[in-house]
Amino acid sequence: MMKFISWNVNGLRAVYQKGFEDTFKTLDADFFCLQETKMQAGQLDVHFDGYESYWNYADKKGYSGTAIFTKHHPINVSYGLGIDEHDHEGRVITLEMDRFFLVVVYTPNSQDELRRLDYRMTWEDAFRNYLLKLNEQKPVIVCGDMNVAHEEIDIKNPKSNRRNAGFTDEEREKFTVLLNAGFIDTFRHLYPDTITYSWWSYRFQARQKNAGWRIDYFLTSKSLEPQIKDAKIHTDIFGSDHCPVELDLDI
Repeated sequence: MMKFISWNVNGLRAVYQKGFEDTFKTLDADFFCLQETKMQAGQLDVHFDGYESYWNYADKKGYSGTAIFTKHHPINVSYGLGIDEHDHEGRVITLEMDRFFLVVVYTPNSQDELRRLDYRMTWEDAFRNYLLKLNEQKPVIVCGDMNVAHEEIDIKNPKSNRRNAGFTDEEREKFTVLLNAGFIDTFRHLYPDTITYSWWSYRFQARQKNAGWRIDYFLTSKSLEPQIKDAKIHTDIFGSDHCPVELDLDI
């Protein structure tokens, strides 16, 4: 059994002051994937015994960024999608393992007034094509903050958020297209009727009121379906506006 964790930490240096090391050790994952690290090389010395780490930093300081801590040495590591338009914000790391690819992603936010929605649509197509090419070689596990609540069950207030970034028809449709291309939303696959969220706005006491969104995911290739043992959303873990999500795979 392998345990995978994904967490948008919304600034690793900040969450490090809020018990990140204890959380990391308690969760004891085989692979621990981070999004929105918001740092550059050398700004924080992070090492855990028994883990290798891989980092993708954005060109822009204090912005975006991803990382993976792994107990298992990869065959190969790559950064970005191999497309210059998409590879300056530190949004993707891919580990090639013996039996699968692990991809961490921090999907671009469409932003206020949807000013980045057109870019987001371009990104979605490029990212899906990237995953499908990997999937031709071996199964793929994708995790991260994908910045979309897919269905109404995944968001507390669907009607009032209908045209807001993360819940537009366009973003939701792209997620559907990705799943239909051969991927499983592991949490929803196991828990079709469970209402739980992974992100809460810092405004309006949203977390206390549990007015949240489920926008952090583990997806797998359909070929891995028999090996999906459990998926969890750790709503009891604080330190960021997101909480960690988990996938347990018999692989």
